[in-house]
Amino acid sequence: MSMENVAHTALWKAMSAPDGTPEGRPFRPTTPRRVLAMARERSRLLTLFVVGSVVLAVLAVATPVLAGRAVEAVGTGDRPRVVTLALLIAAVALAESALGLVVRWLSATLGEDLILDLRTRVFDHVQRMPVAFFTRTRTGALVSRLNNDVLGAQRAFSDTLSGIVSNVVAVALTAVVMIGISWQITVLALVLLPVFLLPARRFGRSLALLARRAAHLNAAMINQTTERFSAPGATLVKLFGRPQEESRSFAAAARAVRDIGVTTAVRRSVFVTALTLVSALALAVVYGVGGVAAIAGTLDAGSIVTLALLLTRLYAPLTALASARADVTSALVSFDRVFEVLDLVPLVRERPDALALPDGPVAVEFDHVGFGYPAASDVSLASLEDVATLDTRGGVPVLHDVSFRVEAGQVFALVGSSGAGKSTLAQLLARLYDVDSGAVRVGGRDVRDLTAESLRRTVGVVTQDGHLFHESLRSNLQLARPEATDADILDALHRARLADLVAALPEGLDTVVGERGYRFSGGERQRLTIARLLLAHPRIVVLDEATAHLDNASEVAVQAALDEALEGRTAIVIAHRLSTVRNADQILVLEAGRIVERGTHRELLALGGRYAELQRHGGEQREDEEETPSVGLTP
Repeated sequence: MSMENVAHTALWKAMSAPDGTPEGRPFRPTTPRRVLAMARERSRLLTLFVVGSVVLAVLAVATPVLAGRAVEAVGTGDRPRVVTLALLIAAVALAESALGLVVRWLSATLGEDLILDLRTRVFDHVQRMPVAFFTRTRTGALVSRLNNDVLGAQRAFSDTLSGIVSNVVAVALTAVVMIGISWQITVLALVLLPVFLLPARRFGRSLALLARRAAHLNAAMINQTTERFSAPGATLVKLFGRPQEESRSFAAAARAVRDIGVTTAVRRSVFVTALTLVSALALAVVYGVGGVAAIAGTLDAGSIVTLALLLTRLYAPLTALASARADVTSALVSFDRVFEVLDLVPLVRERPDALALPDGPVAVEFDHVGFGYPAASDVSLASLEDVATLDTRGGVPVLHDVSFRVEAGQVFALVGSSGAGKSTLAQLLARLYDVDSGAVRVGGRDVRDLTAESLRRTVGVVTQDGHLFHESLRSNLQLARPEATDADILDALHRARLADLVAALPEGLDTVVGERGYRFSGGERQRLTIARLLLAHPRIVVLDEATAHLDNASEVAVQAALDEALEGRTAIVIAHRLSTVRNADQILVLEAGRIVERGTHRELLALGGRYAELQRHGGEQREDEEETPSVGLTP
């Protein structure tokens, strides 16, 4: 390694060292033990990797020694010895190259295996977190744990560990050889080491501040472009006529990043130039003092060459070891940030003895259910929310002693003011959360006793947002049933009143729907989610404001599709428009998390209570609508 490369390496390590910033905060005491446990899982590969790294360090020291001996042989005119040493140097070079490839393969295997392990663990774990986790967490912060921190942890295995071992061996061997040749020259050369290291730390921290500032500005630009380049964001900017302001804001951040880039490049150049000068001075010491000793007859030319070659091999590992503590700390911090996510306990967990729900019609029962949404400390991390401390609110009951039963094949409607708890009941039935008291039963069994797969097959939910992934129509629909054939999908689309639309698309089922499905209208997106529900063929259907925010034409098409979706199924319909639920078998009126009224449409109107009040304030129908069938609730 040249002294210029050594300078670059020292600078990079200094910039990467923890310095009390949020990225370099201390790790928990249990983290090193957990890292060692992961190392033991890979002990065989890790042992081969470390042994190979040590042998490489030995070979690296052998080459300068052999080169010095070759110079001596040239000076004495010993041709056979020159040839032999040249062959040995070639053999060492070949062995070093071959072993280097093996060690690199071991390093890559260890590192990539660790990345695979951590990423899959985090991904699988996050999928088990409750919805509250995703409503609080910044997606970018979570993705960072899957990328930056996982890569930082990987370096602990592929770089830091082997680097420490091989550098200790290299320093020890190099120092022994150099001292054996001339301890005086060795001491003089090492005197310059502090001059080499101290600027690296100072320059490194200075450049680290610039790098973090640039990262912050880049993140701001990415957030701006991500939000403004999405369909809703671009529409909002255009509607309010602010493209010039957006452009100025983006350009200001981009110019700041440019200025930081120029400053960083200049400072790097100054640093590398200065340290290259220091290395040249160290070599000057070796050649100057060594040359005088050679003239005096106390040192031969070959030894001078050996000392000069070994000098760079001494500075490089010493510089790395000087940063070893920072390297280890940085790696452990990365591990700790990954473990933080893995240590979040999912509030909804499948029991080891969970049962599958038998086939056949099923009833739904809420038995004295009480529930409050969890506090932030139960589901999130301050670092994932980008806040100093977590919000302490939470745990306040939003449902109070709610009891009702929906018999198999019945349609129950839930109505009430916004925030009354209607959607919360739907989330408890789908077991997105667990109740705090009481029980939710499906087919007579507590949902907490059922397997997650069984419950997902049984309960299908259609929400008002009609979310779709930026994938093909086929992929979005097969989310409900991966084994579904194209014939199954087309049948579901036909029943959802979308067959003609899909047939007119140039790519048919291979059509990419766009981000969140924005290539389709609101009514079309909603019918696609209904087609997905039909493909899943659940025994229980929950419609959570499924026709909200649709125009009349879209609502008619969606209503027809919902009639198909509800046929022969147990159903719970959450509705804001009371006209859509008048034919339900039973209507429950919720207020402040309590059932305040229950009955049929006519019974509740006759009662003259809260339902009648809601009807007067926005649920009335015009006379010309009285004969219009209601959504999926035709008798």
